[in-house]
Amino acid sequence: MRILLRYGKGDYPLELPDDWNVTVLHKKTMPVLDEPVIEIDQALDARLPEVAAGCQSACILICDVTRPVPNGLILPVLIRRLLEGGIAQDKITILVATGLHRPNRGDELREVVGDDWVYRNIRIENHFALRDEDHVDLGTTGRGTPILLDRRFVEADLRLAVGLVEPHFMAGYSGGRKLVAPGVAHETTIRKFHSAAMLDHALATNCRLDGNPLHEELMEIAGKVAPVYGLNVVLNEEREIAFLNFGELIAAHYEAAAFAADFAEVPVDETFRTVIASAAGYPLDATYYQTVKGMVSASEVLAPQGALFIASACNEGLGSEDYRRAQQRLMQLGADGFLKDIHSRDRAEIDEWQTQMQIRAMKTGAIHLFTQGLSTAEKDLTGVNCVDSLERAVIEWVGIIRDTNVAVIPEGPYLVPRCTVSGRVFSIFK
Repeated sequence: MRILLRYGKGDYPLELPDDWNVTVLHKKTMPVLDEPVIEIDQALDARLPEVAAGCQSACILICDVTRPVPNGLILPVLIRRLLEGGIAQDKITILVATGLHRPNRGDELREVVGDDWVYRNIRIENHFALRDEDHVDLGTTGRGTPILLDRRFVEADLRLAVGLVEPHFMAGYSGGRKLVAPGVAHETTIRKFHSAAMLDHALATNCRLDGNPLHEELMEIAGKVAPVYGLNVVLNEEREIAFLNFGELIAAHYEAAAFAADFAEVPVDETFRTVIASAAGYPLDATYYQTVKGMVSASEVLAPQGALFIASACNEGLGSEDYRRAQQRLMQLGADGFLKDIHSRDRAEIDEWQTQMQIRAMKTGAIHLFTQGLSTAEKDLTGVNCVDSLERAVIEWVGIIRDTNVAVIPEGPYLVPRCTVSGRVFSIFK
């Protein structure tokens, strides 16, 4: 049996014995927009002239290279409409909502923007969370998070956010308010709402919005710069647009998340001692840091003391130097020691939250990583077992446990399996 796992910019052809009982988890078939450019134009036509009336400047937030947003379809239409509405070309800024990720430059930035005319003719800049002077202080949230946001966004007459709505292992769903924070937030803001206590909350998890403290914090922060308007897309497995909308940031995001939930959450009537998953392929599996998302979502159907095998290209290595240091602490302190350390602070160190989430997955079972992108030294910092052959490792494990029931998740964390026997409610709201 051959199953294609998303891996890097292509697929990994996973070969499993034909006599195994293999459950391959896919989303149910999603609709596809026949004329996406026309439908983008129509969605904007319904609201944009009204909200842009009288505006002299616009700032458009877009996701960084870690999200496969079809900006090449969206931005030309959006910018044309802004120009037609009377906003001068030199008063339009596209701001890459990097959060604490590295900036996107050169050919990578061109790839993110997706359209050569936009790339050559519109001001495109990166957000830098560590630059104090780039941010405006807007007070604090009810939970005490300082609200410091990029002044290029705050001071624009018209504030727009273009994003992808997909499952997110902390905030429930990506997109919408996440482009504001962490997207264009200062590092002190980001570190506060990524605190260990907040991320340990039972509802700070995949596909959950109602009661999710991180989601609530992000909404409050975004509310400080209202009105903001969001253009959201939901993609199918082939990364074609299945849904899009445009409207007030929070309401439009809820509508997109409700659509995505019908497809992204897949009910499964059992757990498995063997689960094989991808890390979603490029661009999400470019680093080990992002690979953790695939571990967390796949562990939803991993039986206790089972084994999760994850394939991730990791062509850019581990991730940031901050993340490397967090992983070094994991190796030095062990999982329990690391958790004790991060819970001693009310503000996280940069990128240590990803290590915290990895530990969440590790508590369910053993994790085995297949990658061709990490050096030996980097593999030593993953905290998981790295294997040279995915098939051989899986076959050896199945031979030990003598259980050929296997689950495979080719799309990785864009799909969240839910075990129905747990009685868990499938809803973003409860």
